[in-house]
Amino acid sequence: MGVVLLWSSVRLGRFAFGTSVSLSGVNIPKMTNLVNLRRARDFIDREYAQSLEVSDIARIACMSEAHFSRSFRAAFGESPHSYLLTRRIERAKALLRQGESVTRTCFSVGYLSLGSFSSRFTEIVGESPTEYRERDHGSVNSLPSCLRMIATRPQRGNVLLRDDSERKTAVKF
Repeated sequence: MGVVLLWSSVRLGRFAFGTSVSLSGVNIPKMTNLVNLRRARDFIDREYAQSLEVSDIARIACMSEAHFSRSFRAAFGESPHSYLLTRRIERAKALLRQGESVTRTCFSVGYLSLGSFSSRFTEIVGESPTEYRERDHGSVNSLPSCLRMIATRPQRGNVLLRDDSERKTAVKF
């Protein structure tokens, strides 16, 4: 139980020791690194619609690009690029639920190409942006915003086999 509490404290950025620790083969960054990593993550959350380079984000975290990428993955479980794409798709889902057009949503969340946006959205969400926008979202829209964010956050790597009249298709959810 102590290990679980320690790990959850680290994941939340409350790790109070000044040195790196290895827990189950995962190196946990120093406290100062966690503060800088949270600052960088907050920057990504604010500026997701801008053209962001890892070098710019690493500069905000006061780290080299390679060290930043490794530390970000260790602290948050995904690469900075993956985190940025997830944020963009999350914001796109919210705009599409509000009835925004696919094209306007694409450019609003920082994509420069409708094709790139559509294919990435379909890959992560499991349906095209148009299908997602046209689907009824009444049950999700009735949730409080804090729960709606959790319920609609894009999940990477989850695959469900759906049977569509004689053919099986892999759908990410």
